[in-house]
Amino acid sequence: MTRAPQTPRRPLVPDLGGKRAVILHRPNPTLDALARQLAKIGLQVSDCWPDLPAAAATADYVFFDADMGHDEQFPWARGAAPMPLIALIGSEAPGRVAWAMAQGACGQILKPVGDGGVYSALLIARQVFDERAALNGRIAGLEQRLGARQTIVQAVALLGLHEYGEGHAYNRLRQLAMVWRVPIEDAAERIVAHGRDPAEDAAAAARNCRR
Repeated sequence: MTRAPQTPRRPLVPDLGGKRAVILHRPNPTLDALARQLAKIGLQVSDCWPDLPAAAATADYVFFDADMGHDEQFPWARGAAPMPLIALIGSEAPGRVAWAMAQGACGQILKPVGDGGVYSALLIARQVFDERAALNGRIAGLEQRLGARQTIVQAVALLGLHEYGEGHAYNRLRQLAMVWRVPIEDAAERIVAHGRDPAEDAAAAARNCRR
């Protein structure tokens, strides 16, 4: 059997033209060389020192000086940058490298900046940033589902787990969710917040009416 020739898939390379890059670095030849490379690639480039303005939060990339940098330069919490950060490293002192990593750097360029390396740093930083964001999203989803499961367990206990058994209590939870027309997780949250089976309130009200 002859197989049809397959067209090789090309890797998805993001288009960097028109993207915004902010360089947080004091004026010197490193800044000039980096700005030239970024402009050749097609990025819109701006620089600042010693602090990032609030408007930098909308940039697509931020390059920062790992040698002279400090937390107060950034308008966001450490490790919470809303875009890929690329560290400009001249000194490989362990403390400086550790600080750059704590900022959430997704890539690095060694100083002095030469005539290459910026394009690959941009691509790698973007992929690392996107993969990190996807992983954090999955972790948040797992934590949310785990929290919902724990709430369901608490609700089932309040609905008579020990008196009537797990099956009866869980069916009771499902019935309440159907009556309230909400997901079972939301019904469980209501019951846990209330602290008991709503049927207990109805029974108490009925007893009071008979008095």
